[in-house]
Amino acid sequence: MKNILIIGGGAMGSAFTIPCIDNKNRVTITEPYSKIFIKNLSSKNKFHSALKINLSKKLKFRKFSSDLLNEKFDLIVIALSLSGIDFIGKQLKNLRVKSPILVLTKGLKYEKKNKRIWTISEQLIKNYNASNVSVLKGPCLAKELARKNQTSVVIANKNIKIAKSIGKIISTKYYLTEYSKDVAGIEVSSAIKNIYSMIIGAGQSLNSSSNLFQKSILEMKYLIKYFKGKDETISGLAGVGDLYVSAAGGRNSKMGSYLGKGFTFKSAKRRFMPKDTIEGEQLAREIAPFILKKINKKKIPLMVYFLKAILNNKKLKII
Repeated sequence: MKNILIIGGGAMGSAFTIPCIDNKNRVTITEPYSKIFIKNLSSKNKFHSALKINLSKKLKFRKFSSDLLNEKFDLIVIALSLSGIDFIGKQLKNLRVKSPILVLTKGLKYEKKNKRIWTISEQLIKNYNASNVSVLKGPCLAKELARKNQTSVVIANKNIKIAKSIGKIISTKYYLTEYSKDVAGIEVSSAIKNIYSMIIGAGQSLNSSSNLFQKSILEMKYLIKYFKGKDETISGLAGVGDLYVSAAGGRNSKMGSYLGKGFTFKSAKRRFMPKDTIEGEQLAREIAPFILKKINKKKIPLMVYFLKAILNNKKLKII
């Protein structure tokens, strides 16, 4: 039995508590921002408004504080949105937290000063002196995990023994873990698939979407290699696997379908998805300054068309 702290009470962080508890761990969850999720998790029944289920009575909710982070945990799981990474990074640095860290958050960060793209693990290690950071990615919809539908994910760490040790803590019969040393490739592919799932969603028929799917994989492969990832990662859970799930039924794909019908992003967001977070759009704005200036546009035409449409709030035209 291990002592696990999960930071982030949203859908994924809360769903992740389920396999952790089922594997007989002591699990504490905390939420720094959302009043709604704080209310959900601190309630007697622990009904989660996003997952539409009652979480385990064994789950312990604690108010977020520096005192909580100072306690001894066998594993700290970060399940915040991308915007929360700097916040939690500073907290962990100031408190000199040494517990192993597992990052569920997906995304990339553009650093203007050095004009480069950072993965989340790089941010935590280089900007906030974090050590022993692993990442968990793959095709996992929070609501399906919450229902204990069979799910497979990949844990990445350059030290594969650490990745496997985390896998033993969190794996169950329905939550299966694979392992990789390709941290960069895993993080990049799991982030950019949000953009490509929007592009695939823009296809207005199975024929056009399948064509966009194939071309998206080629562009993802090029980008993963550009950021020093490995070829084989694109064919794994964090590559094709995650892209398939997002393109088949995620929020990004849904937004993409509106773009394919001729709506601009802002009009589609306002009219159809006003309360939804669209990770692909957020990532597009974050990485566009680097992608459009530093990378050969002929190698990634779909990405270029998409970024320009988002930045300029124009209709998406894929040639």
